[in-house]
Amino acid sequence: MNRDAYERYLACFNSKDYDGVAGFYAEPMKMDFFGVSIRNREDLTRFYSFLHSYVKESVRVLNFAASDTLTAVDAIVRIEAIRDLTQDVLEANGAGAFHPMEAGQILEMRQFIFYTTKAGKIVQTECALLPPELPPA
Repeated sequence: MNRDAYERYLACFNSKDYDGVAGFYAEPMKMDFFGVSIRNREDLTRFYSFLHSYVKESVRVLNFAASDTLTAVDAIVRIEAIRDLTQDVLEANGAGAFHPMEAGQILEMRQFIFYTTKAGKIVQTECALLPPELPPA
């Protein structure tokens, strides 16, 4: 996926156009991150509809690299809670590894996202986080 295609994908994601996002994926999908497993359009829509009913999420690209088989993105993912997101709610929605948040709380995380592609479609997505910076001792 080249940078133009990725910007279209990201525009769909940032605007909560889940059908648009799903259109970039081959089926079955393979999207695994922080204990969440998404395998089809319905899983994607269900999970992100849940999550985005609690938080505003956006992705800002810092670095981008792509080949015919892999797109790698170094990004800042910004999450702002629009209502309280408790551990119980997270666990009930298959996201128990996510961090609970109170309304108004903002998290910015540096995330590395790897998209394995085949024939122009994403076949697998994997994510890793940079550990948070600790305050000086």
